[in-house]
Amino acid sequence: MKRTAYIAGGLLGMLGVIMGAFGAHALESTLTANGYADTYETGARYHMYHAIFLVVLAVVGEFRQSRWWRLAVIFAIVGTVIFAGTLYLLAIMSWPWMGAITPLGGGLLILSWGALLVHVVTSDKKDK
Repeated sequence: MKRTAYIAGGLLGMLGVIMGAFGAHALESTLTANGYADTYETGARYHMYHAIFLVVLAVVGEFRQSRWWRLAVIFAIVGTVIFAGTLYLLAIMSWPWMGAITPLGGGLLILSWGALLVHVVTSDKKDK
């Protein structure tokens, strides 16, 4: 699972840079015209935040893994794909119904951070 976190963080980070550049250059006029430039930028920003978060999770996994740590990794991967992916589709395709799916990804991202918190708190108890 540690390897999965590193690979997912690297792939999502690489894709985040590509999507950011694509939005800023190839899609700039389209996103400005349809009014979704901010939406796309939010997707790209959270995409990169959580790619970095996955690498951090992988580093945490070098020291200690738990069920909560594994859930954090899974939630971060799936949440990033859903959250950023729906915002990209909303912005590029002008599909407003995608906005109804985006909170599912956001909820998974919140659960990922919460699972990391539980992992750390319960790991500290074992160290005492």
